[in-house]
Amino acid sequence: MNIKLIVTDLDCTLLREDKTISHRTKSVLEQCRDLGIRVACATGRGNAERVITNEMLDASITFNGAVANVGDTVVYSRLAPCLSARPLLVACDKRGLKTASQFNGMHYSNFTVSDEWPHITTFEIVDFYKHNMDAEKLYILINNYDDVAFIEENLPIDLYMSVSRDGMVMVMHKAATKANAVASLAEYWGIKRAEIVAFGDDMNDVVMLQYCGTGVAVANALDEVKAVADYICDTNENDGVAKWLEGNVLCTG
Repeated sequence: MNIKLIVTDLDCTLLREDKTISHRTKSVLEQCRDLGIRVACATGRGNAERVITNEMLDASITFNGAVANVGDTVVYSRLAPCLSARPLLVACDKRGLKTASQFNGMHYSNFTVSDEWPHITTFEIVDFYKHNMDAEKLYILINNYDDVAFIEENLPIDLYMSVSRDGMVMVMHKAATKANAVASLAEYWGIKRAEIVAFGDDMNDVVMLQYCGTGVAVANALDEVKAVADYICDTNENDGVAKWLEGNVLCTG
């Protein structure tokens, strides 16, 4: 395969269940980069550096595609406007849902974020009625599918939602998708769609896998993700991404 760009989701795809990257996977990514192949992560996280170092990547796509960076250069950015987001934030707050808006490393929330994720200390409890900042991502912790339906009913027309497998609804600008961010990276580097391989496991990876020339789902992916993938590799716990790259990219390097 003539691959020039590797894009991979992190949680449940590249990362093992303990949120680490195996030595085998690190070695394979290094070998790919030694061949001149670019490597990027595409994650719903706002800060990929906590689980993968910048030295392992040529680019990072964060907030489900709201932002794409090559080093310190912002290649793509699509924020959720405050005027659109505020009514949803207020509605979720009234319903008693734990809700937050993220921008530039800060979580503006109606709950103590560190109680849910001890490593997150950059948060501020705010009154959403007065909140006036655009967001890279909104997120709401759900209790059941009634909450999902409620969020969908209150979703502004210029935003979209993605339900993750760990009980969280993420809301972004409609143009903030992993696929759009990958397309911007490809244009930045002069890489064709056919020269991109993407790996994923969750619903927010579906469009990215469909966009890229080759889409690969890990064996632990949701059925909906496997259905659109060109290939199924081994699980995240068993170095699925690394094994696929060894067999399909490095073998022809």
